[in-house]
Amino acid sequence: MTKPVGGIEQVDYVNGAVAAESDWAPECLLALLHIIESSLGRNREREVRWGPRSIDLDLLMVGDQIIDSPSLTLPHPEMIRRRFVLEPLVELAPETIHPVNGLCVRTLLESVQ
Repeated sequence: MTKPVGGIEQVDYVNGAVAAESDWAPECLLALLHIIESSLGRNREREVRWGPRSIDLDLLMVGDQIIDSPSLTLPHPEMIRRRFVLEPLVELAPETIHPVNGLCVRTLLESVQ
């Protein structure tokens, strides 16, 4: 369990990470994550940014791809500053290299407060 980010009072979160193989484009993977969120009751149009939500699925990385578009930024721009993202990622794949800064996620976790 970790504390929420964003300053809005809410309950702590349960966090996890999943690794998967896919031939889908990153934009399609993100769309699938949004469909799953919607099916579990999340309504992105009605919620306050970084406020309480039923589920939050993020696409952190897709291999070593670097994308900066209006609909998707990869790797996820906040992942290197968020312990709650890095802890489960390190449990899953500690030697994963961040494609922008070249550091492994274990090293990134060690640098986060």
